[in-house]
Amino acid sequence: MANKPKIIAFCGSLRQGSFNKKILDLAIAGAQEAGAIVTYLNLKEYPLPIYDQDIEDSEGIPENAKKLKSLLRQHQAFLIASPEYNSGYSGVLKNAIDWASRPESPTEPFLECFMGKIAALISASPSDLGGLRGLAQLRTLLMNIYVTVIPLQRTLPAAHNAFDANGHLKDQAAAQKFKDVGTHLAEITAKFG
Repeated sequence: MANKPKIIAFCGSLRQGSFNKKILDLAIAGAQEAGAIVTYLNLKEYPLPIYDQDIEDSEGIPENAKKLKSLLRQHQAFLIASPEYNSGYSGVLKNAIDWASRPESPTEPFLECFMGKIAALISASPSDLGGLRGLAQLRTLLMNIYVTVIPLQRTLPAAHNAFDANGHLKDQAAAQKFKDVGTHLAEITAKFG
C-alpha cells in the first residue's frame, strides 16, 4: 500500500482482561497487514475528570485531554472497540470524546480532532446481540461530530464463552471477521483519508 494510513485504535473498556481489547487486537492485526500504521491508545493511561464546564472554565483543558487530542489529530482514522453497558457505550469512552471535542483556544478549528476522520466500530459482549445496541448509539454520536463511520462493523455475542484459556477466539471464522474490519478501514482510509 503506497499510502500508509495512520489509524489510532482504542477501547471503551478499562478492564485488563476486556473482551473488547481482545477483538481490538484482531482488528489491529488486520489493519497492519493491510499496510496501515496503527497506534494503540490505552484510555486507562489518560485518566480524566468527568467533563464539567466549571473545571474547563477555571482550570482549562486537563493535560491528559490535551495529550489525547494531540494523538487524535495525528491520525486519519479511529478503530474503536466499545463494550455495551446497560444497552449503551461506556462512560469512559463518552467522557474522552467530550473532552477531546473541547477547544484549547478560541482559534482552534471546530471539532478539530474529529472533523473528516474515518472510523470503524466493533464490540464484544456477553449479551446475545454482542454490543450492537451500544454501537448504534456510538455511530450516531460520531456522525454528529463529523466522523465518517464505515458501514462494516462486527459484534461478538456470548463473549464470556468465546475465548480459550490463552485469550484467543475459539471460532477462527469470527476472528477473521474482526481482522477484516481493520483491513477494510485501512483500505478505505488509504483511498479517502
